[in-house]
Amino acid sequence: MKPDKNYLEFIQSLKLEIINSRYQAARLANREQLLLYYKAGKMLSEKVKAQKWGNKVLEQIAVDLQSNLPGLKGFSFTNLKKMRQFYQAYPNLKIRPSATVQIGEACLSTHGNALKVIGPLPTTQLESFYSISFTHHILLLNRCKGAEERFFYLENAAMQYWSVTVMEHQIDSDLFKKQGKLPNNFQTTLAEPLKPSALNVFKDEYLLDFIAGHELDDERHIEQQVVLNIRNFILQMGKGFCFIGNQYRLEVDGDEFFIDLLFFNRLLQCLVAFELKKGKFKPADAGQLNFYLNVLDKKVKLPLENSSIGIVLCKEKNNTVVEFAIKSFDKAMGVATYKTSKQTPVQMKGILPDTDELGKLLE
Repeated sequence: MKPDKNYLEFIQSLKLEIINSRYQAARLANREQLLLYYKAGKMLSEKVKAQKWGNKVLEQIAVDLQSNLPGLKGFSFTNLKKMRQFYQAYPNLKIRPSATVQIGEACLSTHGNALKVIGPLPTTQLESFYSISFTHHILLLNRCKGAEERFFYLENAAMQYWSVTVMEHQIDSDLFKKQGKLPNNFQTTLAEPLKPSALNVFKDEYLLDFIAGHELDDERHIEQQVVLNIRNFILQMGKGFCFIGNQYRLEVDGDEFFIDLLFFNRLLQCLVAFELKKGKFKPADAGQLNFYLNVLDKKVKLPLENSSIGIVLCKEKNNTVVEFAIKSFDKAMGVATYKTSKQTPVQMKGILPDTDELGKLLE
């Protein structure tokens, strides 16, 4: 039979129902796993403390569980320690006889290195808590210093469907501290509803950990590496970015100009131009970017889109110089820096040879 419009619409609807059902099943399975691991952690913690058992007893418990339940997965010695850690981070949560953890009855706040119950947990936070995996939770417990930072990453991971690798990447880049810190002129150039969103979209510093430290002196090479690793770069950037192209051509009365990197941000509904600079920010960089933004808004921006935003991404900057350089422009822009995890820490410089010196030593 030749499929008609009604048949195709039915197939599409059925497909969406199947996908949604699978997602809900996975979400419920994850929730049940979290509850099981929490209760197991509670049992282990309380029993070890009451019996004054040493840590080695967990190794024996893992062996005995495997012996009693051949093929059992997820209850290794290492995982038992993590379950106990999971429980100890949230020690005052109530458990009903059905083994359901009543996280909805508790709001979590910093209490030393752990958390304590102080009141109702907002529904959005409750959903986020259940939406991420046990591995996500353990990473947060090991890497975040307090509840505010922990729940910042937790909620973003749940909302943006971060994998564990992506969340670790965001923690490594210190997104919690850097989001909203970008020097900018948004207050005077953006429409009021866009200002909070723009501040949350952009960061003060970006981690280009896919580029070796000695390769950061060539702007074109940086651009090429960003394009080759565009997925990693977009993960660095945050919410809603879609890549349009590099060396994006603009034509003005017969003259050609090229934007290093051009994106579209779905949350802000605008074009975002990135200009890469290998050295320290200079006021002239802002003038160049302002020119590009004017041309984008005149020749590329669609009528329903918001005005374009520009970011100068440089190796270093003086925030006072940035402030004076961008405050008089009527186009929205900011100045961020980049670094690579492969760069030698300041305190180690002079102690270890750099990569070029090391290469000579090995010749």
